[in-house]
Amino acid sequence: MIEDLSGKKAVVAGGAKNLGGLISRQLAQAGADVAVHYNSDSSESDADKTVASVREAGRRAVKIQGDLTVPANVTALFDQAAQELGGLDIAVNTVGKVLRKPIVETTEDDYDSMFAINAKSAYFFIKEAGLHLGDNGKIITIVTALLGAFTDGYSTYAGGKSPVEHFTRAAAKEFADRLISVNSIAPGPMDTPFFYPQETDERVEFHKSQAMGDQLTQIEDIAPIVHFLCTQGRWITGQTLFANGGYTTR
Repeated sequence: MIEDLSGKKAVVAGGAKNLGGLISRQLAQAGADVAVHYNSDSSESDADKTVASVREAGRRAVKIQGDLTVPANVTALFDQAAQELGGLDIAVNTVGKVLRKPIVETTEDDYDSMFAINAKSAYFFIKEAGLHLGDNGKIITIVTALLGAFTDGYSTYAGGKSPVEHFTRAAAKEFADRLISVNSIAPGPMDTPFFYPQETDERVEFHKSQAMGDQLTQIEDIAPIVHFLCTQGRWITGQTLFANGGYTTR
């Protein structure tokens, strides 16, 4: 076990499964206590498993449920996490929703949902992190490599994630005097259950062909970057790190 985060306290939004679950477990393996956030009742069993893994690593863990499109719930998440863990040093937000739909078929409900989940919740997550994290804290948001792409279908997904870059830069400046770094990570299409329902088999193969080794981004490609930003990468702030195997750049 690498104890380079020993004594640190982390909150991971969407931390029950997939990428968020792996980030929660790896932070614990590096020595951090972790508050594992989950949204729906269907994810509670995954949250329980992740909490158990954190505790097996010898760290404290708590699970916290909440719809983070409601700012009061974001406040409650940070209040409870800070109280139960005894402060906070790291805040990682993996929350997001993917939708592939032509603009002419997109409804107002589609738009409102996508921007609430991908932009609004991210904004208030960064706000509460700024209020709750101690000096030298780390704030990290997962966005998407589509921010550097020119493609169809993902107007509300890429559009909903794109404001996070501006939130990130502003927060990096505003929190700099407290040595809090604020960054975003932009994975390529990830091999998770969220990706496949949006695509045909042919498009999946195309996405694979655009990255090194003809493969999708794996969650194991992204979680170590979170760890790096929380440790040796302390001097990186206000940035979007495109980690997608060459899928796209800008």
